[in-house]
Amino acid sequence: MNSLFWTQISAIVRIEMKKTFFAKRGLWIYLLALAPVALFFTHSMVEIHEHGARRQMVQKSARQLTERDLFSIGIGMSREDVIARLGEPPVSRTRNRRMRTGRHSSIIVPTEIMSYSDGNNELVLAVQNGAVTGIQKASGISLGQDSYVFAGVFQFFFLRLAIFFGCLGIFMNLFRGEMLDKSLHFYLLTPVRREILMIGKYLAGLLAATVIFSTSTALQFIALLLQFDAAVIAQYMDQNHGLAQMAAYLGVTVLACIGYGSIFLAAGLLFRNPIVPAAAVLIWEAANPVLPALLKKFSIIYYLKSLCPFEITLDPGMPPLFALLASNPEPISRYIAIFGLLAVSILVLLAASKRVRRLEINYSAD
Repeated sequence: MNSLFWTQISAIVRIEMKKTFFAKRGLWIYLLALAPVALFFTHSMVEIHEHGARRQMVQKSARQLTERDLFSIGIGMSREDVIARLGEPPVSRTRNRRMRTGRHSSIIVPTEIMSYSDGNNELVLAVQNGAVTGIQKASGISLGQDSYVFAGVFQFFFLRLAIFFGCLGIFMNLFRGEMLDKSLHFYLLTPVRREILMIGKYLAGLLAATVIFSTSTALQFIALLLQFDAAVIAQYMDQNHGLAQMAAYLGVTVLACIGYGSIFLAAGLLFRNPIVPAAAVLIWEAANPVLPALLKKFSIIYYLKSLCPFEITLDPGMPPLFALLASNPEPISRYIAIFGLLAVSILVLLAASKRVRRLEINYSAD
C-alpha cells in the first residue's frame, strides 16, 4: 500500500511539475519573483557608480578629508574659510540662477557648486557672492543599513505581495486551471484516490513555488551584496550573522509557500472566481495586528513575521497603514511559530481533502 501510495504521488508530481513550471498563464509569477531582484541589483549598480565617483574626488582632493571635516561646514561660511578647511574642491562647476527682485524684475546670480568627499560621504556646497548658501550631504550606505532595507522589502513586498499572489497563481490553478482547460476528468477517471491526487498536486505546486521564490530570495541577497568589497561581505557573513539571516529568510520563504499554498489550493476547490478568496485572505492578513489573540493564530503572516530575523521598528511619521502592517505586538517563539504555521496548513489541507472527495465536474457550469 505504501509503495503504491508513493508511486502514485511521484507520478502526479512529475506530471504537474511540467504544467506548473511552463504554464503560459503563470509567466507573470516569474516577473513578480524577479521584481525585487531587479530592485536590489539597480540599487547596487547606482551605489557602485556613486562610490566610484567619490573615490575619484578623493584622488583629486588637495588633502585627505575626514567625515568630521566635511560636517564642520555650515551655512553662511565664506568660500575662503571652506577652502582653508577642505582645500580646493576636486569638482567645481558654475551655473546661473535667476532670482526675483520684484514683481516683474529678476537678476541672474552665478552660483558655484563645490563637491568634496572622504571616499564614503559626499558634501555638495552652493556658494553665492562668496558665501555658502546651501549644503547637501550624502552618506554612503552601510551593509547594516542595507540589511534593514532588505528586511523591509522582504516583509512588506515579498511576503505580503510577491509570494502571496505567486502562490495564488500557482495553487489556485492546480484544480481550477484543469477545469478551465477541461482536462480534470482525465485525473478523476484514473484509479487514484482523490486525496492522493490533491496531495500530489499540492506537492508539485509547493516544489514549484519553493524553487521560484527561494531562488528569488537568494538572488536578492546576492544583488544586495554586489556593491560591497569581499572583506566587508566576509565579515558580515562570518561575524555579523549574515549566513544565519540568509538561512532565516530562505526558511520563511519556504514556510510562506507552505502556508499560502494550502489556503489557495483549498480556495481553488471551493471558489470559481479567485478574486473573492484572494481579497478576503489579503484583508484578513492585513488586519492580523488588530484581531483578537485567538483569531491571529489562523493567519499565516502572524507566524511568518515572528520568524523574520529583523523586526521593523515603527517610525513616528510612518503612515497609519504601514504602521499597522509593520506592528507585531505579540511575537512568539520560533518553534511555536513553525509548529503553528504547519498546523494551520494541515488543518486547511484536511478541510480541502473532504471537499475533493465530493468534487463533481460540470464543465458547462464552469
